[in-house]
Amino acid sequence: MPEESILFESVEPVTVLGLQDQILQQIELAYPDARFTARGNELKFSAPDNQIGEIREVIAEIVSVATRNRKVTSQDVSTILALKKSDNMIKPAFEEDSKVLVRTHTGQIVQAKTAGQQRIVDACFNNDIVFAIGPAGTGKTYTSVALAVKALKERRAKKIVLVRPAVEAGESLGFLPGDLKNKIDPYLRPLYDALEEMIEYDRLEMNMTKNIIEIAPLAYMRGRTLNNAFVILDEAQNATNMQMKMFLTRLGQNSRAIITGDITQTDLPGKYQSGLISIQQILQNIEGISFVYLDKSDVVRHKLIRDIIKAYEQHEEKKPG
Repeated sequence: MPEESILFESVEPVTVLGLQDQILQQIELAYPDARFTARGNELKFSAPDNQIGEIREVIAEIVSVATRNRKVTSQDVSTILALKKSDNMIKPAFEEDSKVLVRTHTGQIVQAKTAGQQRIVDACFNNDIVFAIGPAGTGKTYTSVALAVKALKERRAKKIVLVRPAVEAGESLGFLPGDLKNKIDPYLRPLYDALEEMIEYDRLEMNMTKNIIEIAPLAYMRGRTLNNAFVILDEAQNATNMQMKMFLTRLGQNSRAIITGDITQTDLPGKYQSGLISIQQILQNIEGISFVYLDKSDVVRHKLIRDIIKAYEQHEEKKPG
């Protein structure tokens, strides 16, 4: 069997291998065909060819946890091993022309359910920036998050950044109870909900702890450059013109963005124009940017949602000009 060597330069070996090599023993139990020898700051191991890379990745994950937390627990190692084993049980077979985007952690297939959702998928594969505009219930956010998770699993993106403006129905953050996180979380809840369906809890927690998946208010994007990322701006009708420009200019190398919103449901104060409305004219003819429009035929929520949207449309049409 081939032999590999890993040097621990940024952390103490005992932090990675455990007191009396307890962590190393966990790894040995997970890989009974491998042989490990620890001396000083070096770990040598031999293993079958198909396990070499996996063991290296497990050690790298443990080093990452040790570097970040300065402590690695038995539960940390169990989680890392379980996730790595599950990765190798699932074939990375999400081809770009496949109708399957991802599977939920319960095994259900996530794919486009309407023509509008399929247009989002197709546009995303052919453009770096996609605007998905349509009414509530058309699956804009869910489809976008599925595409982001797909890109992460296929390693076409190194991280996911999900962003929302912290503006809703006239409420001010200052009047909400709790600290900043408590105030912001309700605005970001729909993004958490989508992620929790598509990624099992332990992996989601680990990815968020390591900032592989980041959920943040739009204001937190200022001054950043997002490289190798899949970025989603949700509820973009509540972004001002300046905020929209700021967000779009955050994109770095090898990054993609989907901007979703419903231009009929803007919660901005009257003196501000929605950046999602004006951007349709500003960027309409730029190559690499696509606008996808959904309508009530794409609604995938309760069957009454279509009727509600239609009723509101008729009401607006009856208003005096």
